[in-house]
Amino acid sequence: MVSKNTPIIIIGAGAFGLSTALHLVRSGYSNITVFEKDDQIPPVYSAANDLNKIVRAEYEDQFYTDLAIEAVQAWKTPLFAPHFHQTGFLHCVSGNAPDKAKDTLKRFQDASNNHPYLKPHVVPLNGKHDIRQLFWQCNGQVPGWKGYMNRFDGYAHSANALAAVHRETQASGVRFFLGEHGTISRIVYKDGKCTGVRTKSGKFHAAELVIVAAGAAAAKLVPEVGSQVVAKSWSIAHVHLTDEETSALRGIPVTYARDLGFFFEPDPKTNLLKLCPMGGGYINTDTKTGVSHAPESLETSAFMPHEDELRVRRLLAHTLPKLANRPLVRKSLCWFADTKDSDFIIDYVPNTASSVVLLSGDSGHGFKMFPIVGDWVRVLLEAPDKKQAIARWRWKESNAKEEKENWGGDVSWRLGESRELKDILPGKTKL
Repeated sequence: MVSKNTPIIIIGAGAFGLSTALHLVRSGYSNITVFEKDDQIPPVYSAANDLNKIVRAEYEDQFYTDLAIEAVQAWKTPLFAPHFHQTGFLHCVSGNAPDKAKDTLKRFQDASNNHPYLKPHVVPLNGKHDIRQLFWQCNGQVPGWKGYMNRFDGYAHSANALAAVHRETQASGVRFFLGEHGTISRIVYKDGKCTGVRTKSGKFHAAELVIVAAGAAAAKLVPEVGSQVVAKSWSIAHVHLTDEETSALRGIPVTYARDLGFFFEPDPKTNLLKLCPMGGGYINTDTKTGVSHAPESLETSAFMPHEDELRVRRLLAHTLPKLANRPLVRKSLCWFADTKDSDFIIDYVPNTASSVVLLSGDSGHGFKMFPIVGDWVRVLLEAPDKKQAIARWRWKESNAKEEKENWGGDVSWRLGESRELKDILPGKTKL
């Protein structure tokens, strides 16, 4: 077990790092320092520095369904409640959806109907009439759309939630180093045990325990992870609405067509309607190691691939046709830490004498767990045997060069093949 006064360093002030700081300081840990390479929180490099993320409880796997239900209850506590919007989750496929999308939707719907806690919130949807009963602003033809609405679900304003937890943890005594002073160049070891970290500015900071919560950059700090964790991205874009258009769409459910993509209630402060296409995502593989890393420059990711733009425009044409041809703004690729099976990794790094923890693998579905994920780290630190009790969150050995090209493509809820960033971007991408 880790004592409450142990010097602990957390690398990364995104969702997983901030949640860990929150739960540790609330549990009496008194010597916590967070390092973040950006000069602000929420960090621009964090996938959670965003307008909104889906908070849906249903999974094909009841293990995660139960955790997500717990997370939703935590979203309704005072610190998190201002950032959670229980607008419902309208989950469908269009009439032209491939069988994989239809089969996945059915499994999600069955999981909702078969869970006693969720079942009362689920409404079946069979076409335009049913959809307009719950989303009256939808004046498109929604051709062939079928699925369900889960009123238990919604979304969270992710950037604002991160900012709130940063304020709370800082007020509770957690120290933060940002920018050059918060950029970790390496974890320092002596005789197989971590002794601290060295920053880009050259300063050494001692610690008995280092928790790596660096998102898509995890493999650079812990190269031993190999291909257990790779950087992957999906694209996002926004439509800039008028005040009147934003007001007219207030309260709409998160609207998700598995074969097209999804959008959210527009943000009332910025008037931005966020759009996300469905697809296999994008990776940026280092040919020497076989591991994907996020590009160093944010400018490299400031675009939406043409095929994704066509997909989100088709989504709008089906639902809100007056917006279908509007300019798309704030386009980008959103990079996250992915695992092949979509399970998180919350475990000690082998051969470090239990001095380094890897907290990673949000896999595009982790943010909904923001209010509770840090407690899972606390449980690990307080385990008498220093073992991760949940087998699926343990460290797994892997060899990147033996992995299939369609990284994570076997995960049922993903649709399409992964593509290399260099194949959709003019010129050569710098790793």
